[in-house]
Amino acid sequence: MLQFLAARPGWVFTRYQIVDAIHGADYPVTDRSIDVQVVGLRKKLGKAGKYIETVRGIGYRFKE
Repeated sequence: MLQFLAARPGWVFTRYQIVDAIHGADYPVTDRSIDVQVVGLRKKLGKAGKYIETVRGIGYRFKE
């Protein structure tokens, strides 16, 4: 997920676009599972986790 977001800084991706890019279109997942993964990723990144930005009502982006 980090590689996908960081490859296109500034672009906003919906949760479904992120799932499709990482797992494929037929992967059974809910919106909230992406949110949980983002929280975990931010924890692992520590201070650098601030670069993953939530765009309310849309999805996520990697800050430029």
